[in-house]
Amino acid sequence: MDVNIPELDMDTLAAIPVEQLDIRKLTQAQLMQLGMAQLAYVKPVWMDGTTAFAIFAADGSPMAVAADCDMAVAAIMQHEMVPALVH
Repeated sequence: MDVNIPELDMDTLAAIPVEQLDIRKLTQAQLMQLGMAQLAYVKPVWMDGTTAFAIFAADGSPMAVAADCDMAVAAIMQHEMVPALVH
């Protein structure tokens, strides 16, 4: 069964059973929000003359900086998110 999804907020969208969700009918804004609360990216950055590891939200918003990659991944997991490494 297909569900046509009008302009719904993400809480309402999350309540729709996955087997009824037709992702082809998501709006651009809804598609951009998928994974926002579950995924964070770790990227090495140059900061104050040394390598640090920046943590970014799925939309690219900066969230934090850690001294090493393991610490960045641990911080992401502590917040019940899934880390993704970016080179």
